[in-house]
Amino acid sequence: MTPLPISRVAVVVPAHNEEQHLARALSGLLAAADALQQEHAQVDVTVTVVLDSCTDRSADIAAAYLSTDSRFNTLEVRLRSTGASRAVGIAAAMESLGTAASMNTTWLANTDADSTVPGHWLTRQVGLANAGADAVLGTVQPNPSDLDSAVLRRWLEHHPFREDHQHIYGANFGVRASAYLTAGGFPKLRVHEDRILVERLRRHNFSVAATDTIRVLTSGRTLARAPQGFGAYLRALSRELREQHL
Repeated sequence: MTPLPISRVAVVVPAHNEEQHLARALSGLLAAADALQQEHAQVDVTVTVVLDSCTDRSADIAAAYLSTDSRFNTLEVRLRSTGASRAVGIAAAMESLGTAASMNTTWLANTDADSTVPGHWLTRQVGLANAGADAVLGTVQPNPSDLDSAVLRRWLEHHPFREDHQHIYGANFGVRASAYLTAGGFPKLRVHEDRILVERLRRHNFSVAATDTIRVLTSGRTLARAPQGFGAYLRALSRELREQHL
């Protein structure tokens, strides 16, 4: 059955003390939202920044976007959990929707506050959704300026850029709201909330598309904020390379 076309896109961005990256992230999302609405004028877009226990200038940076663009809004929480922040942000973004039909035509686009999306990020996701995808898994590239070149090469060996890839990144993930709810949403965990949700979506036989056409640039910091998170993984790669040269 041909899916109903997407009529609303809700972007959710969890942020914990991201003053160094947030402005760039929101600038990228602004460009992506503009590009989507230029091509699909009937699609509504919202961007919710979930400020989780922020003690830096993240709230001020987000407020600057709120003051000039009604599509942007913020939510302040004290969870210290990426998964919980994503879940709360999505719940807030969907609060105004009350029918199954609206959930079927709502797309939830997820990224991180230390990541920059390409200009066609939302347009491509909506295109895939309208073609039948219930979820879209994009790729990410660590920022080369943050990493030693040898570490970046090793990372690329393990994460080749291609279509139908096997990787799951919360910084580049979209899902139809109805599928998200059926699968139980993001678990409220500090790490791997994205993997668990995708596993649930597949168990429910939802269509999951994996693509390299919407690659996101993400922070290559190795100062881990969560055990077993992206930064911890990059740090482990760096340690592995050092040990090989001892």
